[in-house]
Amino acid sequence: MKALQYRTVGAAPEVVTVPDPEPGPGQVLLKVTAAGVCHSDIAVMSRPAESFPYALPLTLGHEGAGTVAALGDGVSGVAVGDEVAVYGPWGCGICAKCAEGKENYCLRADELGIRPPGLGAPGAMAEYLLVDDPRHLVPTDGLDPVAAVPLTDAGLTPYHAIKRSLPKLTPGSTAVVIGTGGLGHVAIQLLRALTSARVIALDVSEDKLALARTVGAHEAVLSDGGAAAKVRGLTGGLGAQAVFDFVGAEPTVRTAGAVAAVEGDISIVGIGGGALPVGFGSLPFEVSVTAPYWGSRGELIEVLDLARAGAVSVHIETYSLDEAPLAYERLHAGKINGRAVILPNG
Repeated sequence: MKALQYRTVGAAPEVVTVPDPEPGPGQVLLKVTAAGVCHSDIAVMSRPAESFPYALPLTLGHEGAGTVAALGDGVSGVAVGDEVAVYGPWGCGICAKCAEGKENYCLRADELGIRPPGLGAPGAMAEYLLVDDPRHLVPTDGLDPVAAVPLTDAGLTPYHAIKRSLPKLTPGSTAVVIGTGGLGHVAIQLLRALTSARVIALDVSEDKLALARTVGAHEAVLSDGGAAAKVRGLTGGLGAQAVFDFVGAEPTVRTAGAVAAVEGDISIVGIGGGALPVGFGSLPFEVSVTAPYWGSRGELIEVLDLARAGAVSVHIETYSLDEAPLAYERLHAGKINGRAVILPNG
């Protein structure tokens, strides 16, 4: 089968031919319908050799959807022909966090060498994908898999972050979304669907600010040196009750700290390497700062239910598997407005 692999540190990913996988006991083989392209992949491929965390070659793609093609011995609960989305942050399934459905916070994944598809395990940018356990599959139930596949990360991750702050996003409140690309433009829709907060979007790109307005942002502000003052002005000097930074670079986390209200929440979701000092006097009183990761299996079901109800959708561009290296080039250059989706069998 064809697969997109990162094969050499520092080199571009390549489309190669690899053996077709076969499901072992307990495993499920998917014929991949769609796979999402994510900035996390670029972050992985930007790591130097001395700190690269995974074995190479690595088949990319941690957002996946497809059709069940074959079942390993002992598999139940799914059948050949089922259309499913893949829950990506695999865990051990038995620790305390996994028992809550929070496999994204599995307590034993590192110890046991369990890795998500595309982030250590072979990923979804291939004609077929091996899934380690049927519990990591969620029925798409009529959703277009191409439209649904980004929701497994670009939908689930902001949803998980936003759920924590829902009690603070009451009428009259403000939420700030920093970075309105793949995850951020979905976050805006989730905030509009789940809360009555005013949503202020920040980005350095006018194209992405236009998308932010299209998907429901009340205000769109250029993310520059004056952004924090503009947000403070829009909130009457009070700041925002919740700030979601989908970039996570030093300039954006500083902006996040500067626009948070007293008792506000700051969620640093992006992996841009920025850090926000926390301590008495560093931030307004009782501001909490978190760095959430992905979301639970139950939350993925909820996100897909929201999509099914028409409350959230992803702006996508589609590419063939042979065009996947181009999709990464465009993403790295900031030319993807929304989310790129690869069609391995399209």
